Amino acid sequence: MENFTYYNPVRMLFGRGTIRELPRLIPPSARVLLVYGGGSIKRNGVYRQVQAALAGCRLEEFGGIEPNPRYETCLQAVARARAAKIDFLLAAGGGSVLDAVKFVAAALLYPAGDPWDFLMGRAAPRAAVPLGCVLTLPATGSEMNNGAVISRLCGGRMEKLFFASDCVFPVFSVLDPETTFSLPPRQTANGIVDAFVHVMEQYLTCPAAAPLQDRQAEALLATLMEEAPKVMRQPEDYAARANIMWCAAQALNGLIGCGVRQDWTAHAIGHELTALYGLDHARTLALIWPCVLRHQLRRKRAKLLQYAERVLGLRDGGADERMCRAISQTVAFFRSLGMGTTLAECGVPATAPAAVAERLAARQVQLGEHGDLDAAAAAEIVALAGV
Repeated sequence: MENFTYYNPVRMLFGRGTIRELPRLIPPSARVLLVYGGGSIKRNGVYRQVQAALAGCRLEEFGGIEPNPRYETCLQAVARARAAKIDFLLAAGGGSVLDAVKFVAAALLYPAGDPWDFLMGRAAPRAAVPLGCVLTLPATGSEMNNGAVISRLCGGRMEKLFFASDCVFPVFSVLDPETTFSLPPRQTANGIVDAFVHVMEQYLTCPAAAPLQDRQAEALLATLMEEAPKVMRQPEDYAARANIMWCAAQALNGLIGCGVRQDWTAHAIGHELTALYGLDHARTLALIWPCVLRHQLRRKRAKLLQYAERVLGLRDGGADERMCRAISQTVAFFRSLGMGTTLAECGVPATAPAAVAERLAARQVQLGEHGDLDAAAAAEIVALAGV
């Protein structure tokens, strides 16, 4: 196991009715900006619950955060927060809303210029306005980590980039599984796949003599595969919704990644596919992750065989056969959730490998757990999705 430092200060409130706990989580004197997306929280009852819980607070609102939150929209929220002298931010929604709030929180206290610096690696946030979260879409794990992804139109092309800082950890996150009952099937499936590949990017790399982290990751993968068909059949299955919500939080709270090498190739390529073609983030992961496994089959051999045995129960046949069956069963799991797993099914043109490679080469990106996959390798991975 490699050296690591683990820090996670997020207070989690999980279960039915937990939105009513907001008054004891937010200082009574706070000037709060409630940030949300396209208005689903007004249809599913979350908005009403938040308003009732914070009836005694000075509360402002900012709606309209997009999926894959846009830098330009975030700056509008920054301006609104400054005008209202906001000193606490509350995200109500999924990972996109929370990512936007993290960016806004850091931008509000960034005096040096354009906060896009955070995404370009030119500066790191050193302070942020405190923030909290009422989660309505389990997927990204943003409710329990310090990272965010923001998109911006730069020089006529869309960029989708990541930043992280300990100052944007949520102070608290409220997770009530009942808020997810009304999610459309597509969003439910997206969340499951997102969480699943988060785990895979940390687990299915190379052996690290970290059996505890391996078994924690395997428990998350197995649970997601078991609960997914239940919640797709019965959207108001509270137990299934709760298990998926808790898995998504633990998939990317840093714990299973302690002391192990991590990949993130599928995410890096997926961000480019979203920027280029507008695909849902999770659908890029379902498309690309199996291709990463095929491309890196020999280097991931030990962990792929471990996944095949411990998660999928594949013990018969030769090693090569078991690895291929493990990839096939993973693809079948994605397809059972309505995911396309080829470029054609996802509406992605045959020119995608070259387009992705060009964008990654411009930033001199090196990918994979070994840090040696260049833009040409990324093009090879994307091309495998065309087969």
